[in-house]
Amino acid sequence: MKHAVIYLEDGTIFRGTSLGAHGESGGEVVFNTALCGYQEVLTDPSYAGQIVTMTYPLIGNYGINEEDLESDKIHVKGFIVKEFCRTHSNYRATKSLIQYLDENRILAIEGVDTRALTRHLRIAGAMKGLISTEDVDPASLKAKLAKIPSMDGADWVKEVAPQKAYVWPVQGQKKYKVVVMDCGIKRNILREMAALGIECHVVPPTMSSAEILAMGADGIFLSSGPGDPAAVTYVIQTVRELIGKTPIFGICLGNQMIGHALGGTTYKLKFGHHGSNHPVKDLETGRISITSQNHGFCVDIKSLDPASVEAIHVNLNDQSVEGLRHKKFPLFSVQYHPEAAPGPNDAKYLFGKFTDMMDKFKNA
Repeated sequence: MKHAVIYLEDGTIFRGTSLGAHGESGGEVVFNTALCGYQEVLTDPSYAGQIVTMTYPLIGNYGINEEDLESDKIHVKGFIVKEFCRTHSNYRATKSLIQYLDENRILAIEGVDTRALTRHLRIAGAMKGLISTEDVDPASLKAKLAKIPSMDGADWVKEVAPQKAYVWPVQGQKKYKVVVMDCGIKRNILREMAALGIECHVVPPTMSSAEILAMGADGIFLSSGPGDPAAVTYVIQTVRELIGKTPIFGICLGNQMIGHALGGTTYKLKFGHHGSNHPVKDLETGRISITSQNHGFCVDIKSLDPASVEAIHVNLNDQSVEGLRHKKFPLFSVQYHPEAAPGPNDAKYLFGKFTDMMDKFKNA
């Protein structure tokens, strides 16, 4: 263990102690309010380019297991907690969180006043930061941090997207075939769709609209993913060409890219939505769901044509738009994660809404 510093873009410094991995790592510093689910957070591709602070003070209680991995590797640039649990306990655990982080050479810092850090990010906003176990000089850290690119305008999708297409098999009887544009998908999204009889044909986000339509799918799914949606221009153009030709469902980054494809814009939230306790209201039914979220950008509803697009979900904490629906074409999207992992299952009904939309389109 070594002493470590977290140097923030505004010059603020927090101190702690590193685990086995030493060195330096930089990225956008955000906080996550989930009480559990640290394994899913670490392996969620949407966190690429970010250093995550967990607000819950004791992390690692139930260790690590092979079933809850959301991708094939850890994507965070660093992990900050108040205290790591040294004695994990769970019947599924195969190793400790500390061992998992050390094996993957992730800079993990404990002993940090995470409450103070979270309050600072809430007041000042998410910002770039640098974790270092080698350098404590503010001037030197400032110079190094300046070389780390901002999340604004950054295309992180190309860092996490697959290079080749693959098929995620259906569970039970096959009822639908869906093309999944993988911009950094979580495995539980595929699990949830497979459980509904959907055979998922997962493709790289660079695939053209003509190639996608030639696959003869019942619908198209736009996945979650990292970075600034405005920078993923190639996906936005593809989606624009697909609208109206087949049912489309998007979540998180997919929702934002749909917003752009419909002629709208996105803006950066002050400190983003990261956690599993965000209340969202379904404006069509009045239903309120507690949702899992992970995003730093949001669709500006005022930038969209109200004659063709409407908001169908709203965040009850800050009134930001959490879902869109096209008034003419079979298309809807949500900003949060209905598959959870981690988080509550309140919004799983949206996958059923997608299958209903495909049925209606098929029978029209």
